Amino acid sequence: MAMEGYRGFLGLLVSALLVGFLSVIFVLIWVLHFREGLGWNGGALEFNWHPVLAVTGFVFIQGIAIIVYRLPWTWKCSKLLMKSIHAGLNAVAAILAIISVVAVFDYHNVRKIPHMYSLHSWVGLTALILYIQQLVVGFFVFLLPWAPLSLRAVVMPIHVYSGLLLFGTVIATVLMGVTEKLFFVLKNPSYHSFPPEGVFTNTLGLLILVFGALIFWIATRPQWKRPKEPGSLSLQLNGSNTEGLEGAMSISSAHNMDSADAELCSEGAARKRTLGLADTGQRSTM
Repeated sequence: MAMEGYRGFLGLLVSALLVGFLSVIFVLIWVLHFREGLGWNGGALEFNWHPVLAVTGFVFIQGIAIIVYRLPWTWKCSKLLMKSIHAGLNAVAAILAIISVVAVFDYHNVRKIPHMYSLHSWVGLTALILYIQQLVVGFFVFLLPWAPLSLRAVVMPIHVYSGLLLFGTVIATVLMGVTEKLFFVLKNPSYHSFPPEGVFTNTLGLLILVFGALIFWIATRPQWKRPKEPGSLSLQLNGSNTEGLEGAMSISSAHNMDSADAELCSEGAARKRTLGLADTGQRSTM
């Protein structure tokens, strides 16, 4: 199935990948050139892992995970495979984000700095906890075939909305953290005097913002949504048949009936037809 507006999608996708990759490169240049590098010794070098892993995992990889369903060349792949890729990318993003938080707590412990005193830390840790919760709920409700269809239909819009909300929250948290760090470290020359590090890091913030805007646009265009798979079962949920739930959800028939069951059903139907014909033949001869 051809995608409507494919050229526009491709242009935005390439732009998003380029801007996201530049964001990762910029944060690496920031910590390697302006902030003395990376390490794991409880000092400033360990803290530098925090922005690197946050931008790489929590921003860039999470953004790719959000739009992976919309890549038209993956539409021929099974939905289960795409769910696994989506979950895998989000799991990698969560792991990198957790390591980035560990680096900050370790740095604060060594330097005897109080924990969780800034708005950046409040929002950031909340976003990480909710992100892990989102990942766990998505795994058990959508990736595993155990959840009932009615539950999936209820959770799906919440899952989509909260995913985009958390992505936007992460971007805002990263921008707060970058600004907070610059105010702490830029003393002579000060941040307000436009030092090279300040200008460079502000540019990093703009790249992250543009990347987020591109991901939001790609993820919210209805014409670029993955089409329903042929042979899937459409679950119509409304007030007359499922206790007031509304919406529609396409669930692969593989989740409800395996091939063996299908063969048994068809074989049973064939036997019934054969018996019916035989019975008709007997009646006609009487």
